Amino acid sequence: MNSVTVRNVEIGVGRPKICVPIVGENVDEIIFSAKNILKKPVDIIEWRVDWFQDVFNHDKLIAAAKKLRDTVKDVAVLFTFRTAAEGGERAISKEDYEELNKAIISSGYVDLVDVEVFMDEELCKRVCEFAKENGVKVIGSNHDFDKTPAKDEIVDRLKHMQKVGVDIPKIALMPKDAGDLIMLLCATYEMKSKFADRPIITMSMAGVGVLSRLAGEVFGSALTFGTVGKSSAPGQMDVDTLNEVMDIIHKSLS
Repeated sequence: MNSVTVRNVEIGVGRPKICVPIVGENVDEIIFSAKNILKKPVDIIEWRVDWFQDVFNHDKLIAAAKKLRDTVKDVAVLFTFRTAAEGGERAISKEDYEELNKAIISSGYVDLVDVEVFMDEELCKRVCEFAKENGVKVIGSNHDFDKTPAKDEIVDRLKHMQKVGVDIPKIALMPKDAGDLIMLLCATYEMKSKFADRPIITMSMAGVGVLSRLAGEVFGSALTFGTVGKSSAPGQMDVDTLNEVMDIIHKSLS
């Protein structure tokens, strides 16, 4: 399996990497959050730009991105507009979504962008190609806040994302019970061991799914999300606890 490197972070090798979201509504909140995150051992900062009140003003968006980059310096930044259809804060047209992602890719201030693959496959392919031309990696994502589909469906979605050309396929699903968590973990292991030629990210959300955020190294998920302050999804835990538990698991596997 090929790893994916952004700045000084190699995703897909060793212990799963930790990504922490920023959900600030204005520049001051964004920079405040970034400074707090930098005090913790994190690998990637995710800017959840659907929270940003000026997200549709490209000049203000790029200015905010520059301030964020100047603040975090060499820490990798993931840019994510999570649509309302997949659990985000705002709705957006396909045309505006593509334009927004291409604008931030062109800026040079981010290292990865999150693209919702099943919004529009051709749109995703265009953004992937544009990102590749500009040296930016793409996390292709799919979120279901209502349910966890069958194992084969989970694997098929991840395989499809890989086929579309994203650098890292990602899926996040809502469990109704421990059986759904086990289904997600089994699908992760099957994808990683049989089909993946690049890193994958999987998670089961809410309290029931917390094991999936901790044990990615066992089952095959290459990145997990933690919090420093406000969370962006149900089930995320604070970075200190996440690091402590993942260290225990990593040492037991060594």
